[in-house]
Amino acid sequence: MGDFDVADAPEGFRELGFGPELLRGIHGLGFDSPTPIQREAIPVARESRDIIGCAQTGTGKTASFALPTLERLQGGSGTRCLVLTPTRELAIQ
Repeated sequence: MGDFDVADAPEGFRELGFGPELLRGIHGLGFDSPTPIQREAIPVARESRDIIGCAQTGTGKTASFALPTLERLQGGSGTRCLVLTPTRELAIQ
């Protein structure tokens, strides 16, 4: 992990402004570039605004809110995130 350079991270994710820890994870998982839903939703989520998004299965909707949430969870204390799901099955995902 020590040999990771932020310049190695996918450019599209760097442009979204994530810190080096998240960029390392994104790079390590092999993601090349954000999907359209991610490009639209991530900046909104990083501003702590509500999102209602609609996209096909497998287009990265979960990462659209999970990446900004992980970033927020890295510091501070207290409640920083509330995720609501309509079903238990979706919550397990």
